[in-house]
Amino acid sequence: MAEVSLSIGGRNHIVACREGEEAHLRKLGALLDSQWPDASRASGGMSNERTMMFVALLLADALDEAERRPPAGFTESQALTGVAEWLEELADALEKPARNA
Repeated sequence: MAEVSLSIGGRNHIVACREGEEAHLRKLGALLDSQWPDASRASGGMSNERTMMFVALLLADALDEAERRPPAGFTESQALTGVAEWLEELADALEKPARNA
C-alpha cells in the first residue's frame, strides 16, 4: 500500500492508495485544492469541513453539467432521433395497460 500527501486548502492529508495510483490521487487532490478558494468564499470562511462540503458541491455541479452535455460529435439530429424513439417507447408502454383493460 502506498501513501500520498495531499495539500488541500493549506492542510496536508496523508492518504493510502494502491501502488501505481499515486499520480492519479495527486491529480485529484490538486483538483480539490483548485476549488478551495471559491468554496472558502461560499462557506463564508467557516470551518474546513463546511468548506470541503462546498468543494464537493462545486465538483458535483461540474460533473452534473458534464453528464448532461452531449458527447463530442453528437448532432442535434441524433439527439432528436433519440428523443423520438424514447417517446415512442413511452407511448407503447402507456398503451399496454389500456389494451389489457
